[in-house]
Amino acid sequence: MSDWTIRRAGLADADPLTACLEVAYAEDAARLADLPSMSDGVAGQIANDQVWVAEADGTVVGGLVLATGDGFMQLVNVAVHPDRRGTGLGRALLQLADREAVAQGFAEMRLNTHAGMDANVGLYTRLGWIETDRQRNVVAMRKPLTDAAPDQTGASRSRPGPREARLAAALRANLRRRKAATTKRGDSDG
Repeated sequence: MSDWTIRRAGLADADPLTACLEVAYAEDAARLADLPSMSDGVAGQIANDQVWVAEADGTVVGGLVLATGDGFMQLVNVAVHPDRRGTGLGRALLQLADREAVAQGFAEMRLNTHAGMDANVGLYTRLGWIETDRQRNVVAMRKPLTDAAPDQTGASRSRPGPREARLAAALRANLRRRKAATTKRGDSDG
């Protein structure tokens, strides 16, 4: 039995979730100079998107952020504190994402991840995600959800939407800014 529970996040969870995300991504951020911050804007996500936290002994040890797109559910972020890796928490959060998407009538989930996060791409692939695009350091993936109900026309909901395009564009812009900052720092070092 797990020693953590998962619940919907409230605004009071913004700072603890931000701290958890920073620790969860610290190793990747140290080795991937163009990795965008995964902890910016947590309060806004809690207010505007669907956010869950995993708690153990009153401490946030994981998080999940979902956003609805036009015909799909976007997996915006899923993270587990390093001390809780290997406990099944990450899989539990991803299973929750699947259940929520199906319950809300979506036939597909989508995500974007960094190409340098090979372990994540491998995990998603093992869990049924399919790579659909790779541009620079952004890997786009989708996952068909077999239990999702069709929309009123009988067609499954799988059209790309403006929300996904904005998320991908924001990730690419953040990658460009970080690359430019890294290049600028390198120019001033010499």
